Amino acid sequence: MLEGGAVAVSGDDDVTSNRAVRQMEDRIRELERQLGRKTLEVEILKEALDKSRSKKLTWLAQSQPKDGSPSRACKHALPGSG
Repeated sequence: MLEGGAVAVSGDDDVTSNRAVRQMEDRIRELERQLGRKTLEVEILKEALDKSRSKKLTWLAQSQPKDGSPSRACKHALPGSG
């Protein structure tokens, strides 16, 4: 075990202390936790966006005039129209 340390020192490589390694591992764990939270947040927001889009399309369909022609709001809200 000491032999590896001697090789690292003689090769001008950086020697990282156990404390520094623990700090880096703690930082990695914290970043992984934050990534998990943000991933969950993105999933929740995507679902909310999907639901709001479907509600908007339902609302637009219900707001069309009885003659079947799209209303001004529908023309601007639907992709590729107006």
